[in-house]
Amino acid sequence: MLWQALGLGLGYNATLVTLGAAMLGIAAGATGVFLYLARRALVSDAIGHATLPGVVAGYLVMVALGGEGRFLPGLMLGAAVSAGLGLACVSWLAARTRLHEDAAIGAVLSVFFGAGVVLLTVVQVLETGRQAGLETFLLGATAGMLRAEALGIAAGGAAVLALVVLLRRPMVAVAFDSEFAAGQGVNLRAVDLAMMGLALAITVVGLKVVGVVLIVALLIIPPVAARLWSERVSVIVALAGAIGGLSGYLGAAISATAPGLPTGPLIVLASFALFTLSLLFAPARGVLAAGLRYWRFQRRVHLRQGLLALASGYPVHDPLTLRLMRRQGLVRADGVVTPAGRAMAARARLDERRWHMLRSLPEFEAAAARHDGLSPLSEVLTPDQLAALDRRLGPEGAL
Repeated sequence: MLWQALGLGLGYNATLVTLGAAMLGIAAGATGVFLYLARRALVSDAIGHATLPGVVAGYLVMVALGGEGRFLPGLMLGAAVSAGLGLACVSWLAARTRLHEDAAIGAVLSVFFGAGVVLLTVVQVLETGRQAGLETFLLGATAGMLRAEALGIAAGGAAVLALVVLLRRPMVAVAFDSEFAAGQGVNLRAVDLAMMGLALAITVVGLKVVGVVLIVALLIIPPVAARLWSERVSVIVALAGAIGGLSGYLGAAISATAPGLPTGPLIVLASFALFTLSLLFAPARGVLAAGLRYWRFQRRVHLRQGLLALASGYPVHDPLTLRLMRRQGLVRADGVVTPAGRAMAARARLDERRWHMLRSLPEFEAAAARHDGLSPLSEVLTPDQLAALDRRLGPEGAL
């Protein structure tokens, strides 16, 4: 059944739900990049938790008016109003009091979520509330989702993604350097409201799929995973969208195989699995790449120290250094230095003397900043600069 779900073979409704969750993940991942770059990721957590009282209040209002309390657009409207109020409270506390934004977020998050849990408990004791199923909004559940609801979630995700593409340039400018952006005529207040509005929209759209507790993960984990792969914002946005979309697809598909499996946690676990793969295998920032760079650096240090020891007439005892020098033909198996080893040791000694001289000369300050102390100076300096250094070294350091 799992392969059927992944292959969209569990029926029309399950296919729509899975594709809707994937679209939601794409939009959430792309939106989360700008929150992450602007260091506003925790605001999305406050928005998510602040939606719960709005969901319950929306249900009560619709029931009081004689309508269907589980009407998803009405619940989403209540969530949007409540989340907007929570966001306004965070902004007001951060701007008008001595509280930092993180403290304001913590206060609003806990108060609104606590109020939502109390209201949810009250609804459960009502005759009309026992079958409301509002608790599914805590962790998300797609079982029994209607076709119109799935299409609405997909359309909402697509709309948010379109706005992200439209507003990406000013949001990038504000995220990296708000003062420069203001100098270029960018309205910082409007851009900040736009970012918060996009986060609010994703939170509201994703309530049914991911839930109020875990929607923040879909806004944070994909951008963090994408950041490990690239330095360019456009690439990070595309990768975050892909990771978020794949997470939503996998989580919703697996959830469809059993009605009791909560969708939100499965989507978060899928995104965490993709983050773990990125953390391990990303070519620039991954753990394996960092370990490989360190291993190569250690080899260079050992080889350099071995050559300097040979140039100074000292024996080399370190096993790793001897093994590296033997592999490069610098030392024979019996420990005798080869002609190539003597020549390379002499060059290493000369480079070391040049390096000490270079660091003391103001005209070579830029070159000294670029040199790592291990690479040959011929890779950093021009032949004329090397000749100037050799003249300062005197006959002993001449080539």
